[in-house]
Amino acid sequence: MVASAVGLAVRFVRLPYSIALVIVGLFIGACHLLPPVTMTPELILLVCLPALLFEASWNLNLKELARNWRPIILLAVPGVLVSMAVAGFVLHTLGHLAWPLALLFGAITAATDPISVLALFRKMGIDKRLSLILEAESLFNDGTAVVLFKLILGIALSYVASTQAGSVAAPFVVSPGALAGSFVISVCGGALVGLFVGYCLSYVTKFFDDHLLEITLTAICAYGSYLLAEQLHVSPVIAVLIAGIVVGNFGSRVYMGPATRLAVDSFWEYAAFIVNSIVFLLIGLQIDFPLLVKYGSLIGCGILSILAARLVLVYLFGPLLSTKELPISLSWRHMLFWGAIRGSLSMALALSLPYSFAPREEMIVLTFGVTLFTLLVPGLTIEPLAKILKLAQNARINFQYERLKGKLFAEKQALNTLDLMVDEGMIGAVLYEEMAEELRLNIEKFVRDIEDLKIGDDLLAGTARSNTERQLLEVRKDALTKLLREHGAERSVVEELVLEIDKKMENLKTDQQILEADNDGK
Repeated sequence: MVASAVGLAVRFVRLPYSIALVIVGLFIGACHLLPPVTMTPELILLVCLPALLFEASWNLNLKELARNWRPIILLAVPGVLVSMAVAGFVLHTLGHLAWPLALLFGAITAATDPISVLALFRKMGIDKRLSLILEAESLFNDGTAVVLFKLILGIALSYVASTQAGSVAAPFVVSPGALAGSFVISVCGGALVGLFVGYCLSYVTKFFDDHLLEITLTAICAYGSYLLAEQLHVSPVIAVLIAGIVVGNFGSRVYMGPATRLAVDSFWEYAAFIVNSIVFLLIGLQIDFPLLVKYGSLIGCGILSILAARLVLVYLFGPLLSTKELPISLSWRHMLFWGAIRGSLSMALALSLPYSFAPREEMIVLTFGVTLFTLLVPGLTIEPLAKILKLAQNARINFQYERLKGKLFAEKQALNTLDLMVDEGMIGAVLYEEMAEELRLNIEKFVRDIEDLKIGDDLLAGTARSNTERQLLEVRKDALTKLLREHGAERSVVEELVLEIDKKMENLKTDQQILEADNDGK
């Protein structure tokens, strides 16, 4: 009921839904309007997390993921290690926290949860590639962060036990080789579990077309891969991610019918909405203001540590994230820096610390305080930042253009289906002509509307032309590769022709950058 009321209210208030839920949770908790509600790690890690991970990975486009693998992998794997190390160093230096505890905090807060930022990006029409990088980084760094947390927790538990036993001066020794080996085994093992479960489920769905049964099977895939990975002591987060990507990109497209695919999409969209609503409301309800005040100085150091870690990762290592073909501009780096919000996973990891762990309260309050800061400060200022950086300048026109393209594609697909139906004798000629004429009129109208948009916007027209030319060049390049592979063409000739195409693609990219720069200067 609370989530529904907040959902209705944010339609009239310029506030992201998830952040509004946190604020409402803070108010309810501070005023004691509800009985105490506890956010347990089991609720987040075993109930909520598999659903959120599967829904997000189900919708990831594998082709776009592969195309942007460089920034995603660098941010999600070595990036998490860098973030943990930098955050740990800053917290150890400023907050005078022992190294094992500082690194443990770094691992807890390494996972990002930019759901409110992504919703804002979609609303503002910001480049889908930026959204993909931020979302995919968040999904994969969840897996990396959980694995690191478990490894560092063992070290921290040993450290606390040794200090309680009186051997404070005992040397703090860590074997990097052992840590690296455990990390690789956990991540690779989780990926193999996800591949196995995802492929098995995809294969099973080809034997029937029942949307209720297939929704159930996807739920089994999400939670089954998580639980199986837990039993095998490998990364359950990576397992769910890989399973979701396999089913979403292979099973749903090869073996599921359109109606079934739509039903599964709708189910997981609703499941993610409900789970996110519960999680963000619980985040607000868990905040204890007296404890935040008590540990205020340490929380301040924690905030500085995660900002420093993200700053080093995004700006210092920024050149490694970009390529000539797929650059990441400075304005995008600003968004990647400020949009790295922490959320439920960080809080769940902090809550999962053993009750016998002496600094448990300190670590939980520190994590909650930092999470609250990222939700309220970057979360509420990311929209003005996007406007200052002019990332949403053409949002309305781009949205209209994409909407018209979607309508045009749908009408053409409908006309193709109608042609097949009349060819196979499923409908008569009279009905065909009547319905086909209506579809043709719609297609003509959408084509005119798209052309009108292009006439009024030089950047849109130039981008559309550039994208079309790039697609045609890629088709030519694929044809030449096929000629070499299947027809034994002369390799040197093919390589020369491919090089010419690559040069044309590079020129196209340069022309597009000039066009965008000219548009920004207007």
